[in-house]
Amino acid sequence: MNKDLLQDIKDYVNYLMLPLDVLYYHHYEHALSVMERAIYLGKKEKISEKEMELLTIAALFHDTGFVIQYDDNEKIWAKIAQNYLRTVLYPEEDIHIIQNLIIATEPSRKPKNFLEKIIKDADMDNLWTNDFFEAWERLKQERETIKNIKIKDPDWHHASLDIIQWHQFYTPTQIRERNAELQKNTEKLKEKVKK
Repeated sequence: MNKDLLQDIKDYVNYLMLPLDVLYYHHYEHALSVMERAIYLGKKEKISEKEMELLTIAALFHDTGFVIQYDDNEKIWAKIAQNYLRTVLYPEEDIHIIQNLIIATEPSRKPKNFLEKIIKDADMDNLWTNDFFEAWERLKQERETIKNIKIKDPDWHHASLDIIQWHQFYTPTQIRERNAELQKNTEKLKEKVKK
């Protein structure tokens, strides 16, 4: 992997996202977390060095569209990545792959290939770990602040359950390491909905 390029991308993404102090969930640290999990999954699934670089770049750029608009912004993320990568003369065919990986992180989109499965699992990883409820609460706070609304807890819990109970992991490593916690968090959320 081109470590200098990756460091430059990290600096650029941090620069883009730093002023957005209302992003309590989709912030720079989330991008780093997704990148780290993508690298971990990529190593476990034995992808090539080139695939690892494409995946890492996509993970870093995958939420940058929030600097322009909050909803329906996956294509904006892809365009930001494209513009940046063209300035460093990154190969056009690789830029296209990176853009598709970024678009694959859209919540309702099904992955079309193995790299898309990895980035999808990496992006959703922290929602199914021990800090699931804290992360979900930060996401709620972010949505309330940006949209200038108040979301009632029962409504939030129902919406959350709609997402979590239908969620699935795609890579063998993610299924093996996270499915049990996913089931536990689903049951805890069902209890919250009952209350």
